[in-house]
Amino acid sequence: MPKLQALLAILCLLIAAGPALAVPKWQRFPVPPPMPPADESGFADIRGISMFYSLYGKGRGSPILMIHGGLASGDVWSFEVPTLAKTHEVIVADSRGQGRSTHGLAGLTYHRMAEDYVALLARLGVGKVTLVGWSDGAIIGLDIAIHHPKLLARLFAQAPNVTPDGLTSIPEIDPPPLSDSLSLDGSDMSDPEARAKRKQRARERVFRRLWATEPNYSDADLARIRVPTEIVIGDHDPVIRPEHAAHIAEAIPGAKLVVLKGVGHPAHSQDPKQYLRAIEAFMAAPSADAETETAGLPAQGAAR
Repeated sequence: MPKLQALLAILCLLIAAGPALAVPKWQRFPVPPPMPPADESGFADIRGISMFYSLYGKGRGSPILMIHGGLASGDVWSFEVPTLAKTHEVIVADSRGQGRSTHGLAGLTYHRMAEDYVALLARLGVGKVTLVGWSDGAIIGLDIAIHHPKLLARLFAQAPNVTPDGLTSIPEIDPPPLSDSLSLDGSDMSDPEARAKRKQRARERVFRRLWATEPNYSDADLARIRVPTEIVIGDHDPVIRPEHAAHIAEAIPGAKLVVLKGVGHPAHSQDPKQYLRAIEAFMAAPSADAETETAGLPAQGAAR
């Protein structure tokens, strides 16, 4: 009898947990765990902003630069950094006006954010990286590939768009002015919580305007990219049109379209293991540059 009661209790627990267990990965939004301790972190004063950055696995292997999506921070990569930092130096930063980085006086554009990362790499003395970008970070990666190809060994661009109509829904633009204050009378200026909410709403308006008007890369721009590139998309991504992702891959010479299974837009957190396998497989694959260099070497054992 006690065994029967125990079995019934277990069955009840499984039935109760059934709906939660049945939720597919692409509908889950896991909270990233805390980032591991960094080998180096701080603020780089570049291009009129103070840009927060962290280095993990400093001095190990070839460097990887990871760029987060819009309105996020470098902390979104906490699922991937511990594994990648075992064999690579991993560079993570907060893009302009996001996370711990300041906005500066200049307007927000993808090219401006891309140039910030170029300046950060120069400040850190890093010559060439594999760039892993998610969403806005992937767009920044495309911009760097177009304008600074020598800085990239490879580009893993997950869920980018190259024109606003690549989005499944283009955000509505709020009318100007885009200021930190949304209160007409300033009556809540003394309330820290109200100020924080007002700034967050203002920040969201800035990003809606960015997403509605940028990026605007032509096929000719994409055809200039010669960096080994993968355009990566989740098979349930609700933000980027799948045919748009396929078009980007077709427009970039030699690029490959990779479809991640069972995930949506934040694929890096919905299935970190699959995401890491995709990054590692991409980095392990021979590039055209490596093949060219190998072709020019003497065969093993040949006289030199």
